[in-house]
Amino acid sequence: MRKAWLAIVALHLCLSAAAAQTWTPDNGNGTFTNPIFYEELSDPDMIRVGDDFYLTGTTMHSMPGLPVLRSKDLVNWEFVSYAAEKLDLGPEFRLENGQNIYGQGFWAPSFRYHEGTFYIFSNVNKHTTQVFSATNPAGPWRHGAMRRSLHDLSVLFDDDGKKYVVWGYRSIQFAELNDDLTDIVPGTQREIIPESAGMGEGLHFYKVDGKYFIISAWYDQRMRMPAARADRPEGPYEVNQAISIDEDFGLAQGYRLADMRGTKPPYDIRPGDPHATGKLSLHQGGIIQTPLGEWWGYSMIDYNSVGRLTALSPITWHEGWPYFGLPGNLTRTPRTWVKPKTREPQPIKVPYVRDDDFSGPSLQPIWQWNHVPVQDAWSLEERRGYLRLHALPATSLWDARNTLTQRSIGPISSPSVVLDISSMKAGDVAGLALFNRPYAWIGVERHDGKATLVQFDEQTNRRALADFDGTRVWLRADCDFLREKARFSYSTDGKDFVEFGEPMTMVFQLATFQGVRYALFNYNTRGVRGGAADFDAFAVEQPHPRGLMRPIPYGERIRLAAMSKQYGLAANPRGIAAGEPAIFEVIDMTLGRAAFKSEHGYLAVAENGEAEIVAAPSGDATTFQWIETPTGELVLMSLRTHRFLRIDPKTRRIVADSRTPLPDNSDGARLMWSRAE
Repeated sequence: MRKAWLAIVALHLCLSAAAAQTWTPDNGNGTFTNPIFYEELSDPDMIRVGDDFYLTGTTMHSMPGLPVLRSKDLVNWEFVSYAAEKLDLGPEFRLENGQNIYGQGFWAPSFRYHEGTFYIFSNVNKHTTQVFSATNPAGPWRHGAMRRSLHDLSVLFDDDGKKYVVWGYRSIQFAELNDDLTDIVPGTQREIIPESAGMGEGLHFYKVDGKYFIISAWYDQRMRMPAARADRPEGPYEVNQAISIDEDFGLAQGYRLADMRGTKPPYDIRPGDPHATGKLSLHQGGIIQTPLGEWWGYSMIDYNSVGRLTALSPITWHEGWPYFGLPGNLTRTPRTWVKPKTREPQPIKVPYVRDDDFSGPSLQPIWQWNHVPVQDAWSLEERRGYLRLHALPATSLWDARNTLTQRSIGPISSPSVVLDISSMKAGDVAGLALFNRPYAWIGVERHDGKATLVQFDEQTNRRALADFDGTRVWLRADCDFLREKARFSYSTDGKDFVEFGEPMTMVFQLATFQGVRYALFNYNTRGVRGGAADFDAFAVEQPHPRGLMRPIPYGERIRLAAMSKQYGLAANPRGIAAGEPAIFEVIDMTLGRAAFKSEHGYLAVAENGEAEIVAAPSGDATTFQWIETPTGELVLMSLRTHRFLRIDPKTRRIVADSRTPLPDNSDGARLMWSRAE
């Protein structure tokens, strides 16, 4: 049923093959579902030039860096270029002499456009702020450097021709920039917001209708987005402690890992708190206005080991502040909502093609090298139709050069690749990795006259071994980023896969400051340059590439039960109550919305938020946005209150007042639906 439904949607919308196979937030019905990218795009910054939006974000130690994406509707994006083909400022950028820039490199960029030129300003640890500029976003991009480092900076080109910059960590600094954007104007630096105001970091600087706004991110027991506003760029500033707070889309109990501690394996991997702590909430982003006058917010969200993702939020201006969320539920963001309005309908697009058969003249843009690559140690030409990686000396995957990576994608995905070992030499180790810290991999070790299949887990230091006498092997990893578990397998014919080794626990940590990456590698453990590993047919399978794991059952009869409970929504002549789930017909209200009709009337929400049964449909009162939590449970957002319908587990009261589905379901907002017999 699901496959047939996806095929119909694909035909109706003329989706590209790439869009049909990988995550897209566009639901094809006028709505979108967060995240905009189910892969890491952290510290996002965005601009609009005419009818086009442009986006970039943090890429740390991965090269090329600073991707430039383009969209006309903030939902469907396409890849344009990388602003930096590489960043080579010393041996640590090349993984030489035991040095590295893991968790460093490019981060927290500021994206701006002024008088025909695009600018990206980016922090680089232990170096000054780097500046990239281009008259065409497709490049070429020019590279320069400022004379100082400005932490989490944001630049504003003002209407009077002056150029300002804000930066800092808790203590927010302000200055005027010189004309060539290489330094601040002497005497203009000052603190404009003190540490005690709670503004944090990750700044975004705007001018809106004559007022100056600074939006930031801060964790103080709960993750939040504070904002400040002033009549002049230098202040004084008034601070609003939270224009967005506590929104994590309800990533559920048992599906959250908090952190990892330690510098050497085995690491101390600590499970997360199943209750709503606000730790994983939306943060660090900004606001943008569309050509048709709508305001939207964008921000990132920590999403377990898949990394820090980008989300899109409707903006409601209230008392002069740009709140993330809807009028009835300020500071919270619906996971599914109506797409931004555009002058013309926009086709579904995805920024990257993930699969690669390596037959083209260049790598797909999704690929990035772990640090700066050695150019003569890899090739697409030496053996046509293959990626060839020459083995360079290394003690482990962590310090192996020329490891080719791409961001993992959620919620569930399975990368696979064919490895040909014909040209590997003694001491070579090659394969497919889930690269992070801790990392794990499956591959082949070549010894003198012998090859061995190996699955290795850095956390446990365990190795599964099997003799291998062939030349080609299919390697696969099955990744569940909701449960944070992965398993490896191999095949000798590409059809039947054998699980190999133990399950891996995946985590997000600050050593790489990235989510898990799929990686192809080849290195030599004997301290010499070894042979070559040839990779073919890299592919990523995704069973849930849409915002709904199950399509909305329009026109069908269903029951709505409370999650993990024996009761649900019961309708009777007196109204609605918690009890034996009644049968409701699901009525299509367009835009991914539904009304629910029982034999006694329609499910409705009264002005006070209480659920009731009414005789006839009544606009927003009987209309609900059909939304799934990240783990697939149904939540119904009332269009009347902009809050979620819930069955209170203690009182059995049914009311649409939940601000967001809680991770531990203590609010009773999660529902399970089943077709009525």
